[in-house]
Amino acid sequence: DEIFALNPDGVVFSNGPGDPAATIARSGDMIRAVINKGLPILGICLGHQLLALALGAKTMKMAQGHHGANHPVKDLVTGKVEIVSMNHGFTVDPSTLPEGVEESHRSLFDGTNSGLAVKNRPIISVQHHPEASPGPQDSFYLFQRFADLMAAHKS
Repeated sequence: DEIFALNPDGVVFSNGPGDPAATIARSGDMIRAVINKGLPILGICLGHQLLALALGAKTMKMAQGHHGANHPVKDLVTGKVEIVSMNHGFTVDPSTLPEGVEESHRSLFDGTNSGLAVKNRPIISVQHHPEASPGPQDSFYLFQRFADLMAAHKS
């Protein structure tokens, strides 16, 4: 209710520490309420994982986490390869994505999921840190993509 009282144009679920499967127990109802409200959503890192869980996907612990500022990720929509910053030990299992949720980015190191988009909804998320600065700036376009989703949603 506090979120909706602010009448936001969109909501960002940000990065942070923790096991997404444990964290969703505390945040799942709130995330699902934002999804159901139809607001534009951008998920980043842990926010990406929590959004995936709230949508019905599963996450799993990685054999080797991704840590550092030199990770190649492919945008599956544009085909562009981006160099990004990552810091996570869990990943979204793309084989568990529900209907209407598509993988949008993939790690070129190990093929793990690095992003999602929801068909016909203004919802996008990425595993990496598009805001990393100083550092890789290949993903700054994601903030414009999110701003465009919010503008389209308002009109």
